[in-house]
Amino acid sequence: MADLSDLELLSELGVDTAPEVKRALTPRQERVIAGFEDIQRFVAEHGRVPQHGDDRDIFERLYAVRLDQLRKQPECREILADLDMDGLLGGAPNGQDAPTDLADDALLSELGIEADPVSDITQLRHVTSRAEKRAAEEIANRERCDDFEAFKALFEQVQKDLKDGLRQTKALGQSEVTLAEIQPGNFFIVGGQLAYIAGSTDAFVTQYERNDRRVRVIYDNATEASVLSRSFQKALYRDETARRVTEQSAGPLFGNTAEPDDLESGTIYVLRSKSAHPYVEEHRQLIHKIGVTGQPVASRIANARNDPTFLLADVDVVAEYRLYNINRTKLEGLIHRALGPARLDLSAGDRFGKTVQPREWFLVPLDAINELVAKISDGSVTDFHYDPEQARFVPDNA
Repeated sequence: MADLSDLELLSELGVDTAPEVKRALTPRQERVIAGFEDIQRFVAEHGRVPQHGDDRDIFERLYAVRLDQLRKQPECREILADLDMDGLLGGAPNGQDAPTDLADDALLSELGIEADPVSDITQLRHVTSRAEKRAAEEIANRERCDDFEAFKALFEQVQKDLKDGLRQTKALGQSEVTLAEIQPGNFFIVGGQLAYIAGSTDAFVTQYERNDRRVRVIYDNATEASVLSRSFQKALYRDETARRVTEQSAGPLFGNTAEPDDLESGTIYVLRSKSAHPYVEEHRQLIHKIGVTGQPVASRIANARNDPTFLLADVDVVAEYRLYNINRTKLEGLIHRALGPARLDLSAGDRFGKTVQPREWFLVPLDAINELVAKISDGSVTDFHYDPEQARFVPDNA
């Protein structure tokens, strides 16, 4: 018998020598995976599995029914075994029993989604691909920011600071973005848009024993999102072009003593308005104008009653701080950014009937202003942010 090749020998022994063909996922498997990823995103966003109940959002109710269906079907559990990193499929039906008065098809109908005649909720039509879902995820989670006008000036100031070189953007790359950095007052660039962390809830512990908190993120296109800080952190990691917008470094703004060759740079002044406006009268002890001038303060305020930036009223000088060897423009910008969360939205008409919106009035106690000047003096101001609820400066990691 002629010599046989290895493949022929294996064939004679009944071994299948045909190369294994890797099978692509079927449309149904793709739908099952896409539906499960929706549930995973919900868990990452809320720190818990979706629950049943009439008081729940319609999407959460849909995800709760879907998760129950996936848990019941061995075929689905097999498809998703390698993706279920959090063990979602191994749990018992979540929350209370699934509602009997609102079937799966009815839930889907409320969402405007067409289901197949079979009752399997994983058999959905019009389900977008996973790639499409990922691409649209950030935008889909946003909504219109109704009070964007209150933040517009902040965005404009940051853009101006970047243009003037007072701030820089720092590429994140593989560097760690800590949750402490994702806090009110900080700016990031993500998805090509400038994002401002406008607010934060208290910290809490998620279902997976991780500390987290929910933050309000305002974007420069007048949209906003309420997300977990860890979710925003992941969005920064996923975006290779994401950048952090730095604060202007305070540096040694104040000299400890006035040396013979020191140049007096000017004065920080703190004023209270004598305006008869009801709101100003009610909060007069807390409403302060804070600015920096190179001329005598008395000269700066001499024409206050005719100047809309002074609310067309005389003012009282409540504090002055002498400055040496500093850049007045940079210092004033630093002060106004530090007190940004307490800025008042005031307006006054000039002598030509044009409405002017002064940007130097803040609802802040004098003690907090003294604290701010001290922190600028010792260079620690960049490690703190102003909390309007506590009316004081708190550490960034608090």
